[in-house]
Amino acid sequence: MGFGSHVLLFWLFQVVLLSSMLLKEAEAEQHLYNVTSLRGRKQVSGCNLFQGRWVIDPSYPLYDSSSCPFIDAEFDCLKYGRPDKQYLKYSWQPASCALPRFDGGDFLRRYRGKRIMFVGDSLSLNMWESLSCMIHASVPNAKTSFVRKETLSSVSFEEYGVTLLLYRTPYLVDIVKQKVGRVLTLNSIQAGKFWKDMDVLIFNSWHWWTHTGKAQPWDYIQDGLTLLKDMDRLEAFYKGMSTWARWVDLNVDPSKTKVFFQGISPTHYTGKEWNSRKKNCLGELEPLSGSTYPGGAPPAASVVNKVLSSITKPVYLLDITTLSQLRKDAHPSTYSGEHSGTDCSHWCLPGLPDTWNQLLYAALTM
Repeated sequence: MGFGSHVLLFWLFQVVLLSSMLLKEAEAEQHLYNVTSLRGRKQVSGCNLFQGRWVIDPSYPLYDSSSCPFIDAEFDCLKYGRPDKQYLKYSWQPASCALPRFDGGDFLRRYRGKRIMFVGDSLSLNMWESLSCMIHASVPNAKTSFVRKETLSSVSFEEYGVTLLLYRTPYLVDIVKQKVGRVLTLNSIQAGKFWKDMDVLIFNSWHWWTHTGKAQPWDYIQDGLTLLKDMDRLEAFYKGMSTWARWVDLNVDPSKTKVFFQGISPTHYTGKEWNSRKKNCLGELEPLSGSTYPGGAPPAASVVNKVLSSITKPVYLLDITTLSQLRKDAHPSTYSGEHSGTDCSHWCLPGLPDTWNQLLYAALTM
């Protein structure tokens, strides 16, 4: 073989090697595009839907709480005496684009014959009831069926064959009754069999991981073969979420099912986080101005990002944390029909969760 042939082979090898490297880089970018979030996806087109500010919008709210049959007493702030109504009049305005207005009729037509399931804790309940009310307001005369049970609930819009389901499981992983007591099992998701074959899954977890004492529904934590009385809660959350991530990779068919993670919903129990002398959210009447939260992101948000980066299947993060942190005014506080004390964890309906569902709608349609 002559010198020219050797040179040609050398350059062919370089081209093949470079092509292989570019392909791997493109695959990595596609992985990032798929799993890190809707946020990353919108940045590709120059728009991050989750960066922006709250603006007064006279066309809000999107529905009347007294006309929605799906709202629990704990979220029905107007019914239980909240005197101010300005909190109902804010819409989210992304910095570099427009958030499409929710169209319940369009949603029903797009998802005719489909099942959409929220999986998680009472923040999932908050979002599920919000979406049910938003759709109902668009088709108030549509025939619906409404089933509320402890674990699995549903709202069906029968003419369209669209069912919104809620599966209550605050840790996503299992709590198993054993001889020693109730065991939070970090590597087990038996409930996953109820989540399969959905068309859309929206997962959420975090708030219950911080519960202690009588509010804690388990006695021990099982981490692999080790039984513990307790452990660092962020570490436990990471291990439980990693089990959920493996469940997604093993059980979700992306050609059939779109998967979302709801993001970390913040609380407002420490006024100094937003530079206030107030003890908590009680008496707060308006959002924070601007687009950043003085207290920074909650540590659980970085755990979620870390876990999502490990998943090979497409999972979209509804990155609601910062925009929700700005809404110190949107909690039930003392205007709740079920909670004693001051509730700065959940959200009034109508209210902030309606924006979460607008972002979900944007993710599904844009």
